[in-house]
Amino acid sequence: MAAPRYRAVVQGTVAQFDPGTRAGVLLLDDGTRCEFGAAAFSASGLRLLRLGQRVQIVHGPDGEVVRISLPTMRGW
Repeated sequence: MAAPRYRAVVQGTVAQFDPGTRAGVLLLDDGTRCEFGAAAFSASGLRLLRLGQRVQIVHGPDGEVVRISLPTMRGW
């Protein structure tokens, strides 16, 4: 039987963001640090993140962050 096809969506708060590299660090609700790279930020369609901003993240099958989005945005 095939595994269910879904994406785990988690929320976190922006702790660091470098507009030059387009990478940063999020703090998840349980306090875990979660780094994301430029590819995840580019997939978001966002132009900028600010410290303290709440975002949703989607993890890929390997656990890497593959997309960031604002909680109010749709179209997952």
